[in-house]
Formats: sequence, structure tokens, C-alpha cells
Amino acid sequence: MSDTTAVRRRRRIFIDKQSPRAYKAMLAAAETVRDVAAEAGLERELVELVNIRVSQLNGCAFCLDRHTRAALEAGETSRRLSLLPAWRDTELFSPRERAALAVAEVTTDPTDATAQEQAYQAALEVFGDDELSALIWVAITINSFNRVSILSKHPVRAVQKR
Repeated sequence: MSDTTAVRRRRRIFIDKQSPRAYKAMLAAAETVRDVAAEAGLERELVELVNIRVSQLNGCAFCLDRHTRAALEAGETSRRLSLLPAWRDTELFSPRERAALAVAEVTTDPTDATAQEQAYQAALEVFGDDELSALIWVAITINSFNRVSILSKHPVRAVQKR
């Protein structure tokens, strides 16, 4: 194997940079979903909880870093963020947040039809149709970005201490 082939096999391409038109289309779709979510009345904190939970399930460090910072900036607490993986085992999350997190989880892994139906029905109890549609679009969108970052191996850079 040549040195060039060995180097090529070890590195990853950033697919967002390699195919910028496709990535720009994803960014435009994400902006539209963000607008639809706001228009439907989904709170920014709720959207970020969904972004973080989906990113946790997918193991996307880059998106976890980005959306954890966004959630904190939107007013979310570090306590609730640290307990997000165990949201079912705490009373820190409202029924609305619980329904959103369940929908986010079944959108990320739709293989369990029973869990999917239960999550959907529970969500209908606390969300209107526009809200639920927007919520599902948020989960679909972050899933897409997770895959871009995971497959590109986007790095999480260390923060310089002041």
C-alpha cells in the first residue's frame, strides 16, 4: 500500500465541505424548521432539549457541544441538562417536555412500533397538530446533522481558559 493510500484511508472528509451545495440545502431546511417551530409556538429551550437528546442517542459529540451551549444560552439549567439522559426517572421535566423527548426518541429510532404509537398519542395530549409536526421536523433535522458530523468526525475543540 502506498503512503498516499494509507493516509487517505485514515482521514475523513468533512462531507459538508466536500459537497457544499448539499450542506447549504440542509442549512436552509434547518432554518425553515427553526421558523416553523417558532411559528408553532415551540419554546427555544424545548427545541434544544430535543436537539440534545437526539444527539445523545446518536453519540454526536459535535452537536452535543453546540446544542448544550445553545440550551444554556436560552436559559436551560446545567442540572436539567445533566439529567436529560434519565429524563424518565426525574420530575424535573414537564409533561410537555416528556412528550417531546419521547417523540424525539422514537423519531431517532422508529423501529419499535408500540413505543412510537405510545409516544405519538401522548404527544397529541399536550401538543397541537402544528406543534407536533414542527417537533418531529426538529428531530428529523438534528438526526440529519448528527449523521453529517458523525461521519465527518467533526472535532470538538478545547475551549481556552481565560
